Amino acid sequence: MRLPFFKKKTKKQRYTVAFYNLENLFDPERNVNILDKDFTPNGVKKWTVEKYQRKLQKLAKTIFKIGDEEHPYPPALIGVAEAENNSVLKALLDTDPLDDVDYGFIHFDSPDERGIDTGLIYRKRFFKVLHAEPLALLVDNVGGVRDTTRDILYVKGELNKELVHVFVNHWPSRRDGGVETEYKRVIAAKEIIQRIEAIKIEELDPNIIVMGDFNDDPSSLSMQTLKDEAGLFNPMETLHIPNSRGSSVYGSKWNMFDQILVSNSFFNYEKNTHSFDKTDIFDHKSLREKKGKYKGTPYRTFVSDKYLGGYSDHFPVYAMFTFNS
Repeated sequence: MRLPFFKKKTKKQRYTVAFYNLENLFDPERNVNILDKDFTPNGVKKWTVEKYQRKLQKLAKTIFKIGDEEHPYPPALIGVAEAENNSVLKALLDTDPLDDVDYGFIHFDSPDERGIDTGLIYRKRFFKVLHAEPLALLVDNVGGVRDTTRDILYVKGELNKELVHVFVNHWPSRRDGGVETEYKRVIAAKEIIQRIEAIKIEELDPNIIVMGDFNDDPSSLSMQTLKDEAGLFNPMETLHIPNSRGSSVYGSKWNMFDQILVSNSFFNYEKNTHSFDKTDIFDHKSLREKKGKYKGTPYRTFVSDKYLGGYSDHFPVYAMFTFNS
């Protein structure tokens, strides 16, 4: 086991910011207020304490290693999606090797009918939370009925004493068709754009990080709208190769739904500021299917109701930042 991050200061220190869709991180207990019956011992997925703990162990080991080939310490910030409640995030952080890291987390219950929410995990040594709130995403289905989808998590804080605004997202799904549901994700993009515009009234050239599972690729209308109207840079555009690389797979096509966008302020390279270095997909071989028809794709916990015992149906993505001291 590696020890927590205690590193001698240098003029340039690197920090990892990551996002990970945890693929249905439910505890096995029944909650009558949400649709979690499938993820109980008597549900169709036969979700037991043993399976839950096995998943926690796999996710904890993965999070600890994100980006470790370039920076051998666990991420300073990790946005997550598909976490059921505070309990599962606490259990995740209490699991080896994360239990030796000074992690805290932020989570709010959202109106999502399945009860899967976003959250932000952060290193207490490097990140100080100043404000956090869920931003309600008000979208209706075609019939005019409210889509009870996930909130957007907004966190304002100081990363190494530099002010940073973080948005963690899990946008409405494509379950009813990508084109048919596109308008919902455009509304989500507009919600973030409006909040960033408000921040810019208060701050000159603010530091913005927008991360999440957007259920859209970088080339999609929603993501192009977010990038252009909010003045963000999307480094994930060059990582997506539909025939061979992405963060998740649907059918035979690779998608790049998991993305991290940053403001242009991260290219200033001034003293006591963070500068953007690079992004990548953490698609280590341990997170991939080893054989068969889906060899090389994310090693999932479930395919439909069939238990595979893997990690997630998404690969984590990450960005590297350098602190210029």
